[in-house]
Amino acid sequence: MIPAAHRIRSGDDFKRVFKAGVRVRSEHLMAHSLTDTDDSHAARVGFIVSRAVGNAVRRNRVKRRLREIMRPRIAEMEPGCLFVLRAQPNATEADFAQLDSEVTMLLAKARRKHQDRGRRT
Repeated sequence: MIPAAHRIRSGDDFKRVFKAGVRVRSEHLMAHSLTDTDDSHAARVGFIVSRAVGNAVRRNRVKRRLREIMRPRIAEMEPGCLFVLRAQPNATEADFAQLDSEVTMLLAKARRKHQDRGRRT
């Protein structure tokens, strides 16, 4: 389980990540990432698994997998980082290892995009 201090729970935080953050995509997942200028809070992560993914059993399986994949990675994330994973409708077709490698790739892509944004400003 991910500790409460590391979870995005407010709708305002989700909206802020979608509006101001970077978006990266893989075959089964889409990620939105935002690094706050004030790093007063711990890195936080949120998950979105809509009904388009499948019935409740399939959605919960995808959420459990994503939570387990992100749990050890939170310690590696910068303080102030907000990271939202959104499951695509075909996410139920992916096994754990495939989702794990996609999350690793998405984190690296998001980090590079943030660095590119910093150089342009």
